[in-house]
Amino acid sequence: MQIILGSSSIARQKILAEMGYEFTLMSADIDEKAIRTAKPEELVMALAKAKADAIVSKLQTSDDQEKDAKPSILIASDTAKGNPKIHIGEDKDAEPTLLITCDQVVVYEGVIREKPSGEEEAREFIKSYSGKHASTVSSVFVTNLKTGFTKGDWDKVEIHFHEIPDHAIDKLLEEGLVLRVAGALIIEHPLIVPYVKEVKGTTDSVMGLPKALTEKLLKEAAMNV
Repeated sequence: MQIILGSSSIARQKILAEMGYEFTLMSADIDEKAIRTAKPEELVMALAKAKADAIVSKLQTSDDQEKDAKPSILIASDTAKGNPKIHIGEDKDAEPTLLITCDQVVVYEGVIREKPSGEEEAREFIKSYSGKHASTVSSVFVTNLKTGFTKGDWDKVEIHFHEIPDHAIDKLLEEGLVLRVAGALIIEHPLIVPYVKEVKGTTDSVMGLPKALTEKLLKEAAMNV
């Protein structure tokens, strides 16, 4: 099977490669702020599905423009239901292409946190974790582009921290990576590892792509022929 990872996240790319998969990359380029729900689990699922819909639309446009390409799969969006409708071309025995889209938020004291707006908010986020705990909620949404089958789910991890000194926060902000992740929360970084007290769940989920859930959804989507 062929896999498209609909994410620009380096961490997700690394995890999927560690799982033994080869894949191509596409980005969704959606307005994430336009999609709002009160519950973090519903929000990450809605965003992952919206990213899938956007990429399916891109693929449809690309297929329309490449008329001389090898006939295979054409995908059209059902605007009424938001589910992809598939039209099989001449290559009916082609392996399915599976699209993976994801999203993640951090939840701290019941409040949803997404990517920080800048250094000041990132500092505020990280300092608040010092001596306390936060949770990540990560979604995975898989679409079989040959059959239109879709399925998604989410995974939650709780992270407890020791006191995080200001000098560590300063270095994290200077490097800048924390500005590009939900809640400015990174637990695998060498600068923050010494201050992680306990992780109730898996590190790969905190990094944005829970391996076990991803594997399960890929297998289910691949079997839907």
